[in-house]
Amino acid sequence: MNMEIRPLQREDFDAVVDIDEKVFNMARPDYYEGKFRQVLDEKDKLVTSLVAVAEGKVAGFIMGELFVGEYGIPSTTATLDTIGVHPDYQRKGVSVQLMEEFVAHLRKAGVEKINTLVDWNDWQLIRFFSKNGFEPAKTINLELDIG
Repeated sequence: MNMEIRPLQREDFDAVVDIDEKVFNMARPDYYEGKFRQVLDEKDKLVTSLVAVAEGKVAGFIMGELFVGEYGIPSTTATLDTIGVHPDYQRKGVSVQLMEEFVAHLRKAGVEKINTLVDWNDWQLIRFFSKNGFEPAKTINLELDIG
């Protein structure tokens, strides 16, 4: 399949929200409004978020950012926090191409590690990340249930 991978743009908002809704069966426009603002409007940040365009439309996206010392994390570390592929384009290599370009883009920026979080019970996503070289980190995600 002929596909272009390019940086995320403001015009991609509706397509990203639509893909996310189709994949997760719920609309999260407020979440993506914040993500787009964070990714595109902060002048001092490198845009690391990408979209895959196939047949003239957004087929998938990957979003992340570079750390700049938050939580004592070195600036050579980035995060991958959101990925989605339109159901019509799943199992056609879109996510693999997005991941390869995302990693290459970050590598050029001097990044040495990429972190992500996955629900312990989401075996499909765990398998995807494992196939792409991710493994359990030496850090522990802690939570406090205050509900």
